Amino acid sequence: MTDAIVVEGLVKRFGGTTALDGVDLTVAEGSVLGLLGPNGAGKTTVVRILTTLLRADAGRAEVVGLDVVRDADAVRASIGLTGQYAAVDEYLTGAENLEMVGRLYRLGRREARARAGQLLERFDLTGAADRPAKTYSGGMRRRLDIAASLIARPRVLFLDEPTTGLDPRSRLGMWDFIADLADGGTTILLTTQYLEEADRLADRMVVIDRGRVIARGTADELKAQVGGQRLELTATRGEVLPAIAERLRPLAVEEPHVDEQARRLSLPVSGGVEVLAEALRRLDGHIADVFDMGLRRPDLDDVFLTLTGHAADDGATDSGATDSGATDSGATDSGATDGGGTEDAATTSRDTPPAEPVPTGGAR
Repeated sequence: MTDAIVVEGLVKRFGGTTALDGVDLTVAEGSVLGLLGPNGAGKTTVVRILTTLLRADAGRAEVVGLDVVRDADAVRASIGLTGQYAAVDEYLTGAENLEMVGRLYRLGRREARARAGQLLERFDLTGAADRPAKTYSGGMRRRLDIAASLIARPRVLFLDEPTTGLDPRSRLGMWDFIADLADGGTTILLTTQYLEEADRLADRMVVIDRGRVIARGTADELKAQVGGQRLELTATRGEVLPAIAERLRPLAVEEPHVDEQARRLSLPVSGGVEVLAEALRRLDGHIADVFDMGLRRPDLDDVFLTLTGHAADDGATDSGATDSGATDSGATDSGATDGGGTEDAATTSRDTPPAEPVPTGGAR
């Protein structure tokens, strides 16, 4: 299978901070890669380099066989990007937003209008097509933003934390839309801190932390690094956990993890429900101190804790302070203001600007 994205040895520094330190990854054509990492890992820096908004200090990157520096204009014509925040013109209607982006891609007026209509229907926005975007809910804006990134039928779509800020219902709906895109053959690079999101959508995953790749593989392959089942117990009081841990220690295949502050005990075990029954027998005399107990398989949260030593949503401010704010001789990233109505990002928020300069300051 052909690789739609190839990255080798990417390095990026912002002053004394190394945002990327030799990142390698590939994305097969028509597949979904989940790029995972905590705040500060360098996820957005990778996306900005691949979408020609930022130049790496070392290494190389190709998208659909095109070098992101040497063939930047051709790369932009082949990709779409949805950033962490919806970049739509608040004062234009949904239809006008899409038609404007189509015109920036040099579609004819009639073709831009037809394409806008198709995407409004696909993303269930036809009923709101003539309403200003400022009246849209967060989920509707997100759908409009992704629709705009698809206006030119990109071969590769970059989704940088596409469900950030959405409520659970809108997030589930967005997952369905992304899954439909993947089923249609679009190559997708998805960055996210929601591990359930990556588990559901990604064919393969790359985990980065502090600018370095620390693991890669399918969800099952990553989970296998953590081990088998765990006996999870929550106590009524943290101070009783050491005694409980001692009683259950013979059942463990590795050292139990005790968190008195959270009142939790995690015990790696082998076997099924018989282990749970034996644990109950051994807890005779302490059963009143147990609030909850059960067996569970490892999930991607466990993978993160094992690989990085902290949860996915921990960490310093992203090199994405660098990601969102730093400029580079290669490009600038001017995000659209949420309520200002200007579309400074007309050439960058879609991340597929035409080869020639496009006037900034979107139409009103």
